[in-house]
Amino acid sequence: MARSQQVGRGATIVDVAKRAGVSSMTVSRVINGRSGVSAETRAAVEDAIKALAYTPNVAARNLVNSTELRIGIIYSNASAAFMSEFLTGVFEEASSRGARLMLLKGEGGRPPAVEAIEDLVASGLSGALLAPPLGEAPDVLRVLRDAGCAMAAVGAYQTPGTICVRIDDRAASYQMARLLLDLGHRQLGFILGNPDQAASAERMAGFYAAVRETGGVEVHVVQGDFTYASGLAAAEHLLTLPRRPTAIFASNDDMAAAVVSVAHRRHLDVPTELAVAGFDDTTLASTLWPPLTTVHQPVRELAAEALSLLIAEIAAKKGKSRVPRETILDHRIVERQSTGAHMSSLPS
Repeated sequence: MARSQQVGRGATIVDVAKRAGVSSMTVSRVINGRSGVSAETRAAVEDAIKALAYTPNVAARNLVNSTELRIGIIYSNASAAFMSEFLTGVFEEASSRGARLMLLKGEGGRPPAVEAIEDLVASGLSGALLAPPLGEAPDVLRVLRDAGCAMAAVGAYQTPGTICVRIDDRAASYQMARLLLDLGHRQLGFILGNPDQAASAERMAGFYAAVRETGGVEVHVVQGDFTYASGLAAAEHLLTLPRRPTAIFASNDDMAAAVVSVAHRRHLDVPTELAVAGFDDTTLASTLWPPLTTVHQPVRELAAEALSLLIAEIAAKKGKSRVPRETILDHRIVERQSTGAHMSSLPS
């Protein structure tokens, strides 16, 4: 009875995959006559198809071999401000290119489940665009690479087989640290980003490069993960030190906003008692009080450029792609009220 109800409802590719003990992507390969599937596995899938009376979705099957652009946007970034800019760039570029977007989000800042990615690929994906930090997530990359799916990632560093579009995080962080040092600060706090992202290490390297050029600098580094909550915890630690920093540089705007919040709660004036700087220049930076000095990372342009290059990769003949593997866009320092004037001009 249970089986007849399942067949009556119409079995899905997921049902077939579960019965055969394989992934949805493998079922898709069998249905579309692709290579890379052993004879034993192919037979198991075909038996499951017969047992469940599964009828492939003709429309989805046709899409696999059609010229329609179906781009998967895979993300798990916890920063709403960053993702707003990222998705705006993607939507604008996709609209101009006639690409159909399929969004897949991981929950709780974690990558989507492998099964969900496999199902997305099996639906007839042309390529995938990864928002940070997924351009450096091993499981996500493995599934897409095994499927032969074209990939582009924003903010990733030299990921094999992937188009990477980013800024020079090290240079940007160096310039921001240099600004704080040039304002006379010699007690600095630095809040690291997600330890699994290469950009976090690059930003810390840039910060230390500036510090090493200047004598007599006291540095306190605290681990964060790019979330507002981690910024709150880091700020509480830094601002309760016996010799607290006179300036804190956070690796993104969300964490910098958290520093400003903790400073206000502790009745510290920003910037006369504490200078604060961030990274990204999302809308949060200009709506915060005081407005945040930050690194302008052109998130919208990075996303649009990554999608444009991905589409070019898809259109290129197999094995003859001339799309650059790495593209670096310009950044700039945006100086606002949160860093204030030179320390020598501040009241003692």
